Amino acid sequence: MEMKFPRLLLIGLPAVWALVAAAANVPAAARGPGCSTRCGDIDVPYPFGLDPQCAIHSGFVLNCTTVDRTTKLFHGGLEVIRISIPDGKVWVKTWISRQCYDQTTSKMLYNNAQLWLSDTYVISADDNKVIVMGCNSLAYMWSDSYIIGCSSTCDIAVKAKNGSCSGTAGCCQVDLPKGVKKYKSFFNEEYNTSQIWRETPCNYIAVMETAAFKFSTTYLTSTVFYDMNNSLIPTVLEWGIAQVDTCEEAKIDKAGYRYPCVSNNSECVTNQAGYRCKCSQGYKGDPYVIGGCTDIDECQDNVTYPCTGICKNIPGNFTCSCPPGQDKINDLCMKSHKSIWAAPVVGGSVGLVVLMVVATCAYIIRERRKLHRVKEKYFRQHGGLLLFEEMKSQQGAAFKIFSEEELQQATHIFDEKQVIGHGGHGKVYKGVLKTDIEVAVKRCMTIDEQQKKEFGKEMLILSQINHKNIVKILGCCLEVEVPMLVYEFIPNGTLFDLIHGNHGRHISLGTRLRIAYESAEALAYLHSCASPPILHGDVKSTNILLDGDYAAKVSDFGASILAPSDKSQFVTLVQGTCGYLDPEYMQTCQLTDKSDVYSFGVVILELLTRKKAFNLEGLEREKSLSMRFLYAMKENKLEDILDDQINNNENVEYLDEIAELARQCLEMSGVNRPSMKDVADKLGRLRKVMQHPWAHETSEELDTLLGESSMSRVSSAVTTETFSITKKVAMGLESGR
Repeated sequence: MEMKFPRLLLIGLPAVWALVAAAANVPAAARGPGCSTRCGDIDVPYPFGLDPQCAIHSGFVLNCTTVDRTTKLFHGGLEVIRISIPDGKVWVKTWISRQCYDQTTSKMLYNNAQLWLSDTYVISADDNKVIVMGCNSLAYMWSDSYIIGCSSTCDIAVKAKNGSCSGTAGCCQVDLPKGVKKYKSFFNEEYNTSQIWRETPCNYIAVMETAAFKFSTTYLTSTVFYDMNNSLIPTVLEWGIAQVDTCEEAKIDKAGYRYPCVSNNSECVTNQAGYRCKCSQGYKGDPYVIGGCTDIDECQDNVTYPCTGICKNIPGNFTCSCPPGQDKINDLCMKSHKSIWAAPVVGGSVGLVVLMVVATCAYIIRERRKLHRVKEKYFRQHGGLLLFEEMKSQQGAAFKIFSEEELQQATHIFDEKQVIGHGGHGKVYKGVLKTDIEVAVKRCMTIDEQQKKEFGKEMLILSQINHKNIVKILGCCLEVEVPMLVYEFIPNGTLFDLIHGNHGRHISLGTRLRIAYESAEALAYLHSCASPPILHGDVKSTNILLDGDYAAKVSDFGASILAPSDKSQFVTLVQGTCGYLDPEYMQTCQLTDKSDVYSFGVVILELLTRKKAFNLEGLEREKSLSMRFLYAMKENKLEDILDDQINNNENVEYLDEIAELARQCLEMSGVNRPSMKDVADKLGRLRKVMQHPWAHETSEELDTLLGESSMSRVSSAVTTETFSITKKVAMGLESGR
């Protein structure tokens, strides 16, 4: 089979879509005269336009171009195929990524696509899927906040079927997270088609519209999936006029800005991309144009708005009445028969009304009882009885089982304004209990059946964790489908905010070392002292909180317990945050205590460099902080990446020691990394040395202090070995040895 790659390695270049960022001040909602509203067969409604003066702002400017004798609509490098004002969506063509074996070079060749959107757009999580195809494929989409993908195999016991995307027959698919603006596709090189290229030449990954994809077995045995539409697939984007949290903010007129929903009978709605306008119920048209929303004449559409009598259109609605002499019975107009039976009929109608009232009351009571039974079912399902009995046996235990109503009241019915954090597993809300205690309520999105059975036991384990540098779990709510966790509230934000915020605050090396030490102590406690041991699974600077005294508090250590564990998909096996993920974990899909050590090594680098763990906008070598650090260590250029606030002669010896510890944590093989207890001990020893000025005494003075003749052989020069011995001396003096 001869294979050609005419666009090899070039496909990703136009995919870095330079959608022009929306202007800071949105102009008034008005379209200039003489603006074209059509490009080929595609309508271009306002706020979009084919010229800058015809669009609401630069993020909505489109380009109508003739390509191969066909008129096409583009935004940046992406072809636009449809625009919907009522839905707030735009359909574009994006690129397929593939991994193929080239028999002429005997190597695997890659086309890795990427997409980069401006603030005007996000990829619709409701309308798209991440789709992976191939018989030996492990591929994923890498965003700035997510790594998500799945493994596609061809099980000989499961025959591939057209239309079926099951994960075991050549195709798998996973849901797209909300709010994704940019991504890059990758293939795990361990999984490829080098041995099966005659039967299955290529593997694919694509982010595409769910409704437009239908799996075909020919996609596995040929390159037709990639070739049939010039490697382009439809993808749905959501768009917004500007990024605001509420429509109330959008309605505030500012200098150079006017609220764009100018048509009567229009309103503001929000989505992941910000806010947009739509016509009110019963109206249709363009809400961005004065008079653009017109009344729908329901009487002209008897299919959508059925009426068997006299239909009368009214603004925003319609009425349906019966002609004289007819009455409406079961929504049908029927001839009335007034006779001596009128009184019994009226009496029967009254009786029917009474009966309906009684039935409604009975229904409400039954539904309340049904809801109570559902809550009781969830409570039992999550191990609530076991947890409750154990709590009774532990008098004075601070752990509490909360009701759903209590947490709704504490968080104002989970108001979005109360959200203080969110991630791949759910959202965290700030709440205030009736006792005026501030709490953080974690509301997770999903949990599998096995974890539902084990949840009560796991809560017993977590409730017994008691460490000054670990966020305390105060309780949980079990009477909902997915249990909720209640933590103590930590007021001073995250370590990420402290070191990466734009406040320019000076942070001394001593403070950074203390935070690192306290965090390492907490993780060492989870690994070594908890029974059974607990693996954090998502160590990062945003999961290290700072209390009122800026002491470190490790949080979210129960996240892995609530994460899905369906082993048929890669996304449910490998979870974490870009820049912190253990490469060995990525290869084996097995989380170990050394995975936490690797992630903590990245946190140490953040403290040393004040740089983010992963920067998608940086150069290839500078995207990963860990790779940049290891390269600097190898080239003996550590000082090039250290934070200027701590990079001075006074700190150089300590920085070398801390950097060496970070390097050990970032070893590719887990067996070569230290344990978290070893890391904590090392950081503790360094802290003690920094706290004692006599740590830099000459070797002769140390001989006198210790009275050990063997120390006289130590060189007075501050070498690495001398520095290490000096630290031990300082520790011994402090402890009285």
